[in-house]
Amino acid sequence: MAEFAEPLARLIQECKRLPGIGQKSAQRIAFHLLRSPREDAQNLSQAILDVKDKLGICSLCNNISDGDLCLYCRDPHREHNQICVVEEPHNILPIETTHFRGLYHVLHGTISPLRGIGPEQLRIKNLVDRLRDSEVQEIILATNPTVEGEATAVYLSRLLKPLGPRITRIAMGIPVGSDLEFADEVTMSRSLENRRDM
Repeated sequence: MAEFAEPLARLIQECKRLPGIGQKSAQRIAFHLLRSPREDAQNLSQAILDVKDKLGICSLCNNISDGDLCLYCRDPHREHNQICVVEEPHNILPIETTHFRGLYHVLHGTISPLRGIGPEQLRIKNLVDRLRDSEVQEIILATNPTVEGEATAVYLSRLLKPLGPRITRIAMGIPVGSDLEFADEVTMSRSLENRRDM
């Protein structure tokens, strides 16, 4: 393996700690930063520090926020009668592309007994609190279609149903543009279960 001057080697090591970045990508990033003007490096380092220093968690939905409430919770034009429950803050972005106009609730994980994560470790209590004194009519469970995501959705459904709102689960099945020939058994089964009238 090639050897680099200590500051460059350290930068490569730090870049490798980022998700999805291996040795080659870390080297490309490090050499790009080395060639860039000092101002670009300062802007990048300041942006990283700002994310750590200026962002927190929304007091209502647990999304990432630069204030007490996130931009969705403080938007007066959103519909307050729907809450879409997601696992992580980054799960909100694909839902927003559909022009969903309700609010969100971020759990910050899923129930996973094998990893020692139970309902107590998730942000479920303030979801229940939100339902007690609100106009929420529907909770959309948008956890991932994994064993943990399914277990979390089932747990939330049983917990929240007695509180009154309609509990729905996002549909799952064959992606648009794919071929049935390549669908696995579970995906095909879900597609048949979630079929709709035409």
